[in-house]
Amino acid sequence: MTMLAERVLPLSGIHNFRDYGGYAVEGGGRLRDAMLWRSAHHEAATDDDLAMLDQLGIETVIDLRGDDERAMHPCRRSDNFSARVLFAGGVTAGLAPHLQAAGGAIDVETARARMIDTYAAMPYRPALVATLRLYLAALAEYDAPSLVHCVAGKDRTGFAVAIVHRLLGVHEDDLMHDYLLTNTAGKIEERIAQGAAHIRSRYGAEIRDDAIRALMSVNPAYLDAALATVRRDHGDVPSYAEAVLNFTPAMREALLDRLVV
Repeated sequence: MTMLAERVLPLSGIHNFRDYGGYAVEGGGRLRDAMLWRSAHHEAATDDDLAMLDQLGIETVIDLRGDDERAMHPCRRSDNFSARVLFAGGVTAGLAPHLQAAGGAIDVETARARMIDTYAAMPYRPALVATLRLYLAALAEYDAPSLVHCVAGKDRTGFAVAIVHRLLGVHEDDLMHDYLLTNTAGKIEERIAQGAAHIRSRYGAEIRDDAIRALMSVNPAYLDAALATVRRDHGDVPSYAEAVLNFTPAMREALLDRLVV
């Protein structure tokens, strides 16, 4: 497994930016480095951030946000930006999942319960499913670095990365490890503070600090809830991907050829 320090880039205005490759896969080999990137949105990207992104050679950006979120938080791009940006029209969450889950939340137990419910429904959100189909098709077609992001880069992005990891044969312990890096990678306290301001402006200042942290962090129980929905209805991630995300055996072979060494 690649060390965290080697996988997180020092970007000052983009939260949760990291390479999610490098993990061992079932049957031998490991995921290629510097091919699979994830992050939060790039509205606050600095010029230095944009220059570093250009150096990565990213050719495909998958934007999991809804139409309203893209309009509210447009991503900054460099003058040299030429990547294809893929997204499905519509609303992927109504609000970002951590904000949707916050409605009326007062204490940490309620906040966590709402996040679990939010994740449990994530595998079937129509616009999110449509964008995940675009993501998998792009990974199968293009042999070049890609980046997937949503608003905070932790909920919808975390689910998308877990699906890709499992389809490539990354063990569930490792995909959970990668998911939980959100709680330690980058400027977590700054991200929580920004999220707190947004949540309180919409839902009221009565939401407690520990509840805010539950909404703005990740928790194994959250991702487990999404994967439990997948297993309940389809048995495993590959069967879910085939039935819901239009993922074919030929696409899986293409992913393995391009992304596993």
